[in-house]
Amino acid sequence: MVLTRTQCSKIESKLDRQYESLLEEVRDALEKSENQQYIELIDRAPADIGDQATGDALADLNLAIIDRHVREIRDIEASWARIANGSFGACIDCGGDIGFERLLAYPSAKRCYTCQQQHEKTYAHEGNPTL
Repeated sequence: MVLTRTQCSKIESKLDRQYESLLEEVRDALEKSENQQYIELIDRAPADIGDQATGDALADLNLAIIDRHVREIRDIEASWARIANGSFGACIDCGGDIGFERLLAYPSAKRCYTCQQQHEKTYAHEGNPTL
């Protein structure tokens, strides 16, 4: 897929803004990750098991959010690499065009709409523990 200079500029600008926003959110979260909510709960006397569990849950949630942001940052960096090597806009699965509208909505998209749907169906439960 050959993007026009204007289209590529729009997408790169969007990637830049998303990257900066995500970095800022990760920095803020890490600065606050001294488990502030947990500390506040534990510092109260007496701390019961419910307060401790709530503090642990809040800390886990913060770590999950940071992890998601870091994955998004890596996706953006991979998009920049695809732009640099000329493969941006090509689906990593089928090699077809991703489409400008999809890239505009989700600039770090790696797959065309059809391949993304198949990927989500195939790997929807990956990483989720089962009994």
